[in-house]
Amino acid sequence: MSSNIGVLPTARPKILLVEDDPGVRRSLQLLLHGKGYDIRSYASSAALLADPLADEAICLVADYRMPGMDGIEVLRFLRARGWQQPAILITAYISPELVERATKDGFSIVIDKPLREHALVDAVARITANPAAFSTAPS
Repeated sequence: MSSNIGVLPTARPKILLVEDDPGVRRSLQLLLHGKGYDIRSYASSAALLADPLADEAICLVADYRMPGMDGIEVLRFLRARGWQQPAILITAYISPELVERATKDGFSIVIDKPLREHALVDAVARITANPAAFSTAPS
């Protein structure tokens, strides 16, 4: 006796990615998608903030330096409208002061560039496995 029991697909965790460099953005999008995440990627902070579906994501990955609005400001805007999910800042300009500022403004993890793929994948995996442990509003 054969049965046609359908298996429902599991929901892929939704991740926001904002990175102004098209090559880096596409590379990170493909990397994270290949690891099972639903990636909404944006070339600018304004594009991310204009997307009404952005509020459904469970994690933000933001570049620090971008034209117009940096990654820290993006998270501030998301927090101001009630989004309280965890966030990862990626930057080629790492410093103790930046890490302190980013942490104070609500980033759970700061990763320096050039990115080591495993560092980003591991950070996203830890956050999406238990978002509540990383979801904090800035102090």
